Order: sequence, then structure tokens, then C-alpha cells
Amino acid sequence: MKLGAFMMPSHPPERGIYEGYQWDLAQLELFDRLGFDEAWIGEHFTAPWEPNPAPDLLIAQALLRTKRIVLAPGAHLLPYHHPVELAHRVAFLDHIAQGRYMLGIGISALPSDLGLFNIDAAAGQNRRMTLESLDIMLRLWTEGPIKYDGEFWSVRPPETQFDFLKLHIRPFQKPHPPIGIAGLSPNSETLKIAGERGFMPLSVSLNLAHTASHWLSVEAGAARSGRTPDRRDWRLVKEVYVARTDAEARRFVREGAMGRAWREYLLPFYLGSGMHASIKVDPSHADASLDVDYLLEHSWFVGSPQTVIDKIGSHQQRTGGFGGLLAMVYDMSGEAERWTESLELLTQEVMPHFRDV
Repeated sequence: MKLGAFMMPSHPPERGIYEGYQWDLAQLELFDRLGFDEAWIGEHFTAPWEPNPAPDLLIAQALLRTKRIVLAPGAHLLPYHHPVELAHRVAFLDHIAQGRYMLGIGISALPSDLGLFNIDAAAGQNRRMTLESLDIMLRLWTEGPIKYDGEFWSVRPPETQFDFLKLHIRPFQKPHPPIGIAGLSPNSETLKIAGERGFMPLSVSLNLAHTASHWLSVEAGAARSGRTPDRRDWRLVKEVYVARTDAEARRFVREGAMGRAWREYLLPFYLGSGMHASIKVDPSHADASLDVDYLLEHSWFVGSPQTVIDKIGSHQQRTGGFGGLLAMVYDMSGEAERWTESLELLTQEVMPHFRDV
């Protein structure tokens, strides 16, 4: 089983953008030293708790400071980019990375981002834009100059001038970098695209039923194209924190950056979006019970090394199996020593139990 990191990147609103960016770079260096296989970096435009609208800039700098970890935007939100421009940026960065790059794509879930770009998600505009953009990018990489008239974008093959001005940049990896798609909603329509196209599914994992529904979406999408999806490609995004004892781990999370981010940002977002059922492990549980302690008890991989081993193993069994664990990353700059110890325990005492799973 692969071990990776998922960086929103998360920083409290009072944190300076420059300081937060330097922390993110240092974390990617640390993940590389500790043997993480990959790291995915998010993209948003209107979230002060996730202040990075350009994950490829972070990736470009991190490539110079790391040796083996594979890096990916997680994800470029396709409705907000012209597909010709993004196809060139992705191909260019793929050459810089020399095989240490993957592409994550998404349809966008934040209503404030959608509002900023005046995109009607209720009518499915963001989903249609994503599919059209993806089609243009894939064709540019595999076919070269194309003529395309879509609902949102038109592309024309440029006329070669002076025998040297022409479309010429294609990805380093052939036919293109590995592609992953992140899904959040239960029975995710987005993850059906992953199954249909043979892309890597990334599940933001809340409760077990919610997570299991994501694989059903992958299988449903795969059936549309006659594919057989491989669970080894499935990544679960999960809160992970390891300490010497369960009590220590719970206290560190409750009092630290992870607990604060959920109390002030993520829980208000999820619950305000009506996702109570995706968080509850039992439908009879009261809405008022959904807090950080509830998540510590029922959802997150938090505890001693043995407790975290048991929780990962239970999820492997009860979901049918997944091939990658992506640990959510928060701004632990005020508790860096404890966070580093958590990562060391995760890589040295927990993950060896799953390397051959």
C-alpha cells in the first residue's frame, strides 16, 4: 500500500501566505526524507483556510528540494482554466519533473469559487466544462494540433509559420502523466469519470458507507467503458495522527491545528452543505453530536501505532481494499516536533504492516 500526503494546503487565516508557503515546502522535503511515495496539493481561489490558487508553483519549487517523492496537483479545477493553456503547463512541468509528476483534476466543490467564476453548478455546468476540458487536453497530448468546437471552448490548429512556429510541447510521460480524480460526494458522479477513463480515484473518506459508495461509483463508471478497475489505484484521503499512546494522540489532535481546522472550517462547511449523513457512522446519531470528538472516535486514524494499524486494517477489510493512504496535512508549525514524531511513527511502525497489502 502506498503512503502519500494530501495538502489542501491548510493554514489558519491569520497565517501569512509567504510563511504558509515556506511551511508547505518544508513539509514536502520532510515527506521525501521519510519515504512518502507521493503528495497531492490542492487548488482553491476563495478559501482563506486553503490559500493556494497555483499548486504547480509549489510543485516546481519542491521538485528542486526533493529526490524521489512523486508530486501532483490535487487537483487543478478544470472549469477555471483554458484547456490549451493548462495542457501546456502540465506538459512543461512533466518534463521538469522527469517522471515525478502526476495530474489531479477536479470539477470544483466550493460554492464561493464557483460564484467567483460565475459557473452554474446546479445546472451541471462545472461538470460539463470539466469533461470538455479533459477531452481537449487529452487530444492535444495524443493527437497534436486539433480543431475543436465545444460548448465552452474552441480550439484551432495553428498554422505553421517560418517552418518553426507551431504546437510542439507534449508531456514527458507517454501518452500523458498518470491522472487522478478526487471525489467527495456520496455515490460520487466525479469518481464515475475515474472508472470510465481508467484514472486513479481519490476518495475524501468520511464514514465507511460514504467511502464504500465511492468504489461503487468507480465500478459503475468502469462498466460504461468495459474496464475492470484496479483497487490498487484507489487512494483514501484520511486524517492520520500517531503518538505513543491513544490518549496523547487524541489530546494533540483535539488541542492542535487539526482539531482547530475542523472546528472552525471543515465541520461548518460539511454540515452547512448538508453532509451530516456522510459523517455519521449510525443514522440515529444526533446532528449535535458531530464534533471533533465524534470524528476522533469514529472516523480518523488517530492513536498509538497499534491503534492506527488496527483502524487502517479494518478499513481495508470493510471497504474491500484500497491501494493508497493519503494523510491529510494541516499547518502544524506550532507543534512541529510532535507532528514530526507522528510522521516518523507512521512511516516506521505503522506502514511496514501494509507494504505488501
